[in-house]
Order: sequence, then C-alpha cells, then structure tokens
Amino acid sequence: MIEIAGITKAYGGQTVLKDINLTVPTGGLMALLGPSGCGKTTLLRIISGLETADNGMVKFQGEDAAGQSAKNRNVGFVFQHYALFRHMTVFENVAFGLRVRPRKLRPSKKDISKRVHSLLDLVQLDNLHDRYPSQLSGGQRQRVALARALAVEPKVLLLDEPFGALDARVRQELRRWLRRLHDEIRLTSVFVTHDQEEALEVADQVAVMNEGRIEQVGSPEDVYEHPNSPFVYNFLGDVNLFHGSLLNGTVAMGDYELAAPEHIGADADAVGYVRLHDFDVSLCPSGLPEIGAVVSRSRALGATVRLELKRRDTGEPFEAEMSLERFRELGIKPGVTVHVRPRKLKVFVQD
Repeated sequence: MIEIAGITKAYGGQTVLKDINLTVPTGGLMALLGPSGCGKTTLLRIISGLETADNGMVKFQGEDAAGQSAKNRNVGFVFQHYALFRHMTVFENVAFGLRVRPRKLRPSKKDISKRVHSLLDLVQLDNLHDRYPSQLSGGQRQRVALARALAVEPKVLLLDEPFGALDARVRQELRRWLRRLHDEIRLTSVFVTHDQEEALEVADQVAVMNEGRIEQVGSPEDVYEHPNSPFVYNFLGDVNLFHGSLLNGTVAMGDYELAAPEHIGADADAVGYVRLHDFDVSLCPSGLPEIGAVVSRSRALGATVRLELKRRDTGEPFEAEMSLERFRELGIKPGVTVHVRPRKLKVFVQD
C-alpha cells in the first residue's frame, strides 16, 4: 500500500502540488489523470524518490520513505520514451538492473538468465531477446522497458505516460495488454496519463488532478458517472453546458426547466452539464421537459452520428450523439426541428 499525506511542492515560488492526500491499496492500479501541468508527474517522481516534497510524507506499507533514496525504495519506473540502452540487446537491457546489484545481492548468471527469459516470456518478447532496441517497434520497446522495471522485483511499479509516444492503435493494444498483465501479477502500480479513455479502461482507481490538487478519487465508473465538480465533468468526455438560473429548487435554462431538489434554497446562476450521448432525440414532442432545436449538421462517426444543433429558444449551439440506426430510422436532415430531452443533467452553481 502507498500512503501519500499532505504532500506539497513548489518550484521557484510556484506551487505545483497543494496538500495531496491519496492512498493506493496493495495490488491496486491507480491512474493519476489530468491535463499537462497539473502536477501528476511531479507527484509520481516524489513517490519514486526522484523528487523531494517540501512538506508531507510518502509511506510504503506503513513505513515512511522520507529517508530512503530512489534506489533503496525498490520502485520500478517506466518512462514515456523507453530509456533503453541502445548498445545492449533486449536480454541485456532487462538483465541490467540485476547485474549492477552489489555482489552480495547479485543473483547468479544462471538465475539472472532464468528470470530475464521468464520476464520476456511474460511480455511476449522472448523470441526477440537477442535484438537491439533499434530493431524493435515502439510498442515492443515499451514492453522491454516494463520487463526491465519488473526484473528487480519492485514493491511498487510507477509508469509515466507509458504509451504517450505511441500511435493510437498501438496505444490501445498496449493498455489492454497492461491491464491483463496487472491482473496476473497484481503489483501495486501508479501510472500517469492525460488520456481519459486510457485511465478509465486500465485503472482500478482514478485520481483526477487539476492545478496541483486532487479533484476526485474513485473507480472509473464513479468518476465518470458521478463527477463532483465542473472540472471533472468537462475533463472526462465531451459535454454540453447550458447556462441558466436556480430558484426554489428549479433550474431554468431558456424555455427548458427542470427540478433540482439538491439545490433547494439556492438563488443563483447555474450551469447544467450533459454528455453528448445522454440525450433522447425525436421528431415529435414527448410531453416531458425537452429542448427544441434545429439540426445544423450531422457527422457519421462509425456506429454513431453526432448532431450539431441550435436551440430554438436561445440560439445557443450544442451537440448530441445517437446511434446510426436511430438516425436513419428518424430520417434526420439539416434544417429539421427535433425535440431533445436530456436523460441525465447535472447542475452546478456557478461561481
């Protein structure tokens, strides 16, 4: 288990981490998710010992790691750009961490060979053990880097944007592979990413970061389905914003009104958040609260269609997604008036 308590860090007077508190359970896979500059890589480097916090502590299995160097924390680190030794074969790269151990702790040549081949088999690259990094694809190099990190039998595995340098297709394949690998070895792991889909697909828990703070921590389903702030809602997927006002537990956004019992007593400006796929679109009124809109344009995106719409009451543009099958069934064309009902709308009081 990794426990992070009260971590703060500043560079040149600029605070990049602000009172970070986080727990990664033993055997868990935690994603640190957020935009560039939010502090997630700095936090990862503090966990590893490559950076020192100004305040706070990091504990591994209840033991304070403050007095331990990066080398003594027994952490495996995988970087975005592989950091493989170009003059060494795949086998030699993976064996490196074992061969440079002090003589008393260094395994025998036979044991090193056995462990390296076992790891290369685990990452499905044993047949390429005698090749050099330049002879491998980007995805293969990253798997070698992961095998090298695992060779020293770390207590914790840390990955910094591990697939960021790869193209979309390879990145998708590798993140599924990483999830399967983690299910097999169950090593306590933390990885940094700015890719929402990657975090939601791979991690057990997601910590969403913004401007040096943690906005929300939870399961992928929890942070996606129940965002606790406008930032989390905006960051996790495409979303529409509808501006309006709250009064007596009702939110009014143009002609569209909806009960908002969680805000009873509030008399303030508000913003409603709706994901693009959380709309029902029809050609006829349903009799329920809905938004009248004119179709400006439609775009087919594989099995779904994205509609660009313009509200009839306020003129504001917004977007909705629907299945290609439903789109064809309705025969929607540009210029047609449709009736759009949000299935799920989250209201936040505007600061």
